[in-house]
Amino acid sequence: MDIGNIRILCTAGIFTGASIIVILERLFPYTKGQKFLREGFFNDFVLYTFVQSYVMGIIISYIILFIDSNTQLSRLQLVSRWPTGLQLLFFFVVHDFYIYWFHRYQHHSKIFWRIHEAHHSTRDVDWLSGSRSHALEILINQTVEFAPMILLGAAPEIPIIKGMIDALWGMYIHSNIDVKSGWLQFILNGPEMHRWHHADKNNNSYNKNFSTKIALWDWIFGTAYFPLREKPKLYGLSYLNFPSNYFKQLLFAFRKTDQS
Repeated sequence: MDIGNIRILCTAGIFTGASIIVILERLFPYTKGQKFLREGFFNDFVLYTFVQSYVMGIIISYIILFIDSNTQLSRLQLVSRWPTGLQLLFFFVVHDFYIYWFHRYQHHSKIFWRIHEAHHSTRDVDWLSGSRSHALEILINQTVEFAPMILLGAAPEIPIIKGMIDALWGMYIHSNIDVKSGWLQFILNGPEMHRWHHADKNNNSYNKNFSTKIALWDWIFGTAYFPLREKPKLYGLSYLNFPSNYFKQLLFAFRKTDQS
């Protein structure tokens, strides 16, 4: 299939998936009473989702181009002969393993926690909450994610399809949907576990459930928290006077005083 058509289909898939998730949030809410146009909606939807993503995409593409021009790695085409499905599975699993450990490190590093606070600052966790991530965090994670695909010679559709999966899964695990996935939650991550990750600091789920897509990492490495008959009572960073303005949120990571 033409790469342009793949791009159109993946974009349509993101918008269709987002619409379905929003509808399901209204019909089967995990936390009742959450508003669609909640606090920070404009920031998350316009500035983080579209403006920041566009700008960071350009910057990351130049970083990858710079790396390649100095290493010529992409000429080796190391994975180009692999079947497309195997390429996608390889980058899916490897990056998810990386993101588990980097995410876990962010929660235990005073410096990297600063650029992760923005992601935890939303008080109403929903389909849009995953888009709120500091620009530096996006720069690190998406460079680590997409650079290997380009530099190792993955098929041109792989980054596009992987980007669609990221977007849909990010909306799903943060969604305000009362999902009951049963045994599947021990393998693949969903809102049942990830919403606990966003619960306020003062509960047993603090520094738990770091997985993004593959829940197995949390179960294997002892960071899973999955109570069956409880739900978080409070989300966000209640101990922190986090700013509401997008630009102040970016600068807040570089504040001199520690409010934690």
